[in-house]
Amino acid sequence: MASLSDALTFKSGAIMPNRFMLAPLTNLQSHSDGTLSDDEYRWLSKRAEGGFGLTMTCASHVQAVGCGFPGQLGCFSDEHLEGLGRLAAAINAEGSVSVLQLHHAGMRSPEALIGEQPHCPSDNEKTGARGLSHEEVLRLRDDFIAAAVRAQKAGFTGVELHGAHGYVLAQFLSPTINLRDDEYGGSLENRSRLLLEIIDGVRERCGADFLLGVRLSAERFDIRLAEMRDLAQQLMREGNIDFLDMSLWDSFKEPEEEGFEGKTLLECFTELDRGDVLLGTAGKIRSAEDARRCIEAGADFAVVGRSAILHHDFPRRVLSDPAFQPVSNPVTAEYLRKEGLGEAFIEYMASWKGFVEA
Repeated sequence: MASLSDALTFKSGAIMPNRFMLAPLTNLQSHSDGTLSDDEYRWLSKRAEGGFGLTMTCASHVQAVGCGFPGQLGCFSDEHLEGLGRLAAAINAEGSVSVLQLHHAGMRSPEALIGEQPHCPSDNEKTGARGLSHEEVLRLRDDFIAAAVRAQKAGFTGVELHGAHGYVLAQFLSPTINLRDDEYGGSLENRSRLLLEIIDGVRERCGADFLLGVRLSAERFDIRLAEMRDLAQQLMREGNIDFLDMSLWDSFKEPEEEGFEGKTLLECFTELDRGDVLLGTAGKIRSAEDARRCIEAGADFAVVGRSAILHHDFPRRVLSDPAFQPVSNPVTAEYLRKEGLGEAFIEYMASWKGFVEA
């Protein structure tokens, strides 16, 4: 059985020195134009120093109108290249695999932030978002691909396409949000067409030795587990990606959808025919035991979020102490500063109930 300390080789040739992936965490620390800040640089480079085998950025928007939160790192302009290059170089220098997560918030882009009506696969009364024209869907596809090319130029080992958490690619996958009547709406085949065309475009433009992953949700956000399982199986069988990152919120809970009783959410995906596509899981992986349990359940790597905020060197602590438990919350703001968080990130974490001392 694999161990958390084992190296992992992706089909692209990239090598993770261990089984710990830093989750793509919202941190609000970069500049309003999307350029990298010193605080975001420090936060991410410190995690690479702390032993994460793969260090992933926060969601980085591929169009200005796709911004989902203040202080979001951008990848929609060549003006971002200098900062992205600096960040990729720092992560690579630590022996960690550098990955830029590509994102568009779609209907979840705040109008006050982007200065216009947010975009969605189809008109959405609840959010006030307008549906994209066919031409705009094609432009969105091309902008995701262009952002991947930009990430490669900046020196990142690869990218992850954010198809989870109710953002624009997940909105296309949703049978209740995506009400289009063209080739990008209707059947699951049509609703997944945009994601698959982006994958094909990235492969064509960036080559087989560029690391490419996809993040999917399994529940919530108006998507269906059975469909996401079918899509995951398709992605694995086609083998055009290197890894699938399943954001499960709780990797070991039983699914809510009927027909999946008696197994965990994670098992719904580890039992698939994976070929040479590697599988990771995120969702309540907080201790050494949690991380081991993921690998023992058949995942190839563990995606760590909350505990990576609390301990920049979480992988090293786990590998040196099989019983390691993260520090208990709440923690002080000063504690988080020492762990490499800037003031905007600390303020954001203070909005999480019980995370930061009042």
